[in-house]
Amino acid sequence: MTSQTTESSPPPAPRRRRPHGKFRRRVAGTLAIGLGLLAVGFGYEVLKPNAQEATAQDNTALVAQGQELYNNACITCHGANLQGVQDRGPSLVGVGDAATYFQVSSGRMPLARQEAQAVRKAPVPQFDPQTEEGQRNLDALGAFVDANGGGPQAPAQTGAALRGDDPARGGQLFRLNCASCHNFVGVGGALSSGKFAPALGAASEEQIYTAMLTGPQNMPKFSDRQLTPDEKKDIIAYVKSVTNNNNNVGGYASGGLGPTSEMVIVFVVGLAAVVGFAMWLGAKN
Repeated sequence: MTSQTTESSPPPAPRRRRPHGKFRRRVAGTLAIGLGLLAVGFGYEVLKPNAQEATAQDNTALVAQGQELYNNACITCHGANLQGVQDRGPSLVGVGDAATYFQVSSGRMPLARQEAQAVRKAPVPQFDPQTEEGQRNLDALGAFVDANGGGPQAPAQTGAALRGDDPARGGQLFRLNCASCHNFVGVGGALSSGKFAPALGAASEEQIYTAMLTGPQNMPKFSDRQLTPDEKKDIIAYVKSVTNNNNNVGGYASGGLGPTSEMVIVFVVGLAAVVGFAMWLGAKN
């Protein structure tokens, strides 16, 4: 009787889940999504790039100003599209801001006349880097040329900020890469076909730096792979130390021409002494 009662008893009712458990999971999921969205928004605010709109507008105005300056001062020799004009001037496509700064700030451009090499002279007043207006015009002209083909960029630093901390290393690099043309202390020297390596005493830090980047005339280009920016600055520090301070630690400078001039002087003096001694012996005999 007992077994029959047990077999016929109904199964226990399943436990009903409490409704608030599902609600809690929904609330937790919603909170997790909300916190995730807040974290993403906060990260974007922290890491987002600066707005480019104002910079683009300023650059557009600078390029427009540079185009006006180009049309007034450069278009005759370099063409309406910077393509160059035969027997007048080369193409400026791809020369960049650095070449523009070097050539115009040093007075080499515009050319006074066609000759073997562009000679340094006083810059046109509107492009004089010593004045605020001249520097602004140089920036504008460089921006226009750079906008039509790109190229090496002039350094953001100016003046003494372009002098490195190790002029001794700069001297080694200068003797290795530059002294064969500019001589050991930057006094310049003659080259073939009426060309020459100019003296560096009058060149500013910016002009020396941009010359190394762009290789004007017969000068080779020194990219940042060949000479790093710090090495370029050390070279500038060396050049300024020997051209501005007359750093003749060995005594008489012999015109600043280095060992060559000193050996010539020794040879001439020694030869004169030998000839004089020979004449004295002959007179005595």
